[in-house]
Amino acid sequence: MAKKAKGSEKSKSRGRQEFSAGFILFRKTPEGPLFLLLDYGKHWDYAKGHLEEGETAWQAAVRELREETGIRQVDRVGRFERDMHYVFRSPKKGLVHKTVTYFLGRTREETVKLSDEHEGSAWLPLEEALERLTFDNAREILRAAAESMAKS
Repeated sequence: MAKKAKGSEKSKSRGRQEFSAGFILFRKTPEGPLFLLLDYGKHWDYAKGHLEEGETAWQAAVRELREETGIRQVDRVGRFERDMHYVFRSPKKGLVHKTVTYFLGRTREETVKLSDEHEGSAWLPLEEALERLTFDNAREILRAAAESMAKS
């Protein structure tokens, strides 16, 4: 069953709950798969963004990919779907509990047209992508996606 957007919810004791969705995106090359990472200025991560009201996680991931990279063609690979949970403190929102749902996607598009929120992008082989990612939980998701690809 597809997850529908719950929007951002606020509770005094827990802080704010936010939901986003994105892709572990790759394209096939003769040398092997290359994974797309985006430079957010202070960290490297995947294309992702907030769910809009009434959107499923898949719909949000596809929309955010298009908005952040210009990539319109993406195929879901297998049933890979992983949630990442983390907590951070925002100067504007206070304590935020974030859940990001990631899908494994394959594209034939190579050209990336970045949005204003990114400083750069790179298509990288697995080991280089693991080194470039800033956060451990992002590396864990990439390892799980690569394992899923190897099984299919």
